[in-house]
Amino acid sequence: MKPHRLIFCVFMLAAAAAAVFVTSDVSAADKKAKVLFVSQSAGYRHGSVNRGDKELAPAEIAMTQLGQQSGLFEVHCTQDCAADFTKENLQKYDMVMFYTTGKLPIAEADLDYFFKEWLTQKGHGVVGFHSATDTFKDYKPYWDMIGGSFDGHPWGSGTTVTVTVHEPNHPAMKAFGGTSFEIKDEIYQYKNWQPEKVRVLMSLDMSKCNPSKPYHVPVAWVKEYGKGRMFYTNLGHNGGTWTDERFIKSVTGGVRWVMGLEEADATPNPELSAKEEEKAKAASVK
Repeated sequence: MKPHRLIFCVFMLAAAAAAVFVTSDVSAADKKAKVLFVSQSAGYRHGSVNRGDKELAPAEIAMTQLGQQSGLFEVHCTQDCAADFTKENLQKYDMVMFYTTGKLPIAEADLDYFFKEWLTQKGHGVVGFHSATDTFKDYKPYWDMIGGSFDGHPWGSGTTVTVTVHEPNHPAMKAFGGTSFEIKDEIYQYKNWQPEKVRVLMSLDMSKCNPSKPYHVPVAWVKEYGKGRMFYTNLGHNGGTWTDERFIKSVTGGVRWVMGLEEADATPNPELSAKEEEKAKAASVK
């Protein structure tokens, strides 16, 4: 083979190899997460997950559209845990979203797999909305994973509350634009709360809330679970919250963190909870 033809062939082979490398990188970067959005209610059914005569409920529509518009994930919505929340089916997904209530009809073996194997894997994660903490309240593996259990809501759906953002630069918190904001939504207080296991991102500002209570009420937090990740936000009771740009952007940031596309500290911060407890006690006696 003549020298110039040999050089040309080497060049073409190198170019082809480079093309394969770039293509594989792009494919990896463009891979969408597969999300199982569980919205079954075994207790109170919230309007945000009530399908009525529609194919999807407001929360399901919002997450389906967010996945499409962001290009981050594809969603399968289910209100049939017995059929879809199984060991076999979970292996198809990277993330599970919960907007649920009560004791869901999930086999114990499938729950064991979810907590002990599926969620502990790198790249897997959970996003919990509002009543995700009103689910399996008497089942420790679940409330230990999600961070706490519903214990009433002194701040009902018609109440406007003031929320303190502790980490405004966290991917899930940037949307709120600073260290404080107001929103009309139902806010829970918790039992089985373990501040030593979670990193609180925002809390009620008791000095500006009515009613004021002498204890810390977290509103959103994150935690690592083995090599998996969990993000929970109390917001989402009101249908209007699901069209609130701040909330949708916050969820987007939370999903990006769970997926590992953005990094942020998940080290538990019980000292913050202790300080918020003292602030709440002081505010409640004024």
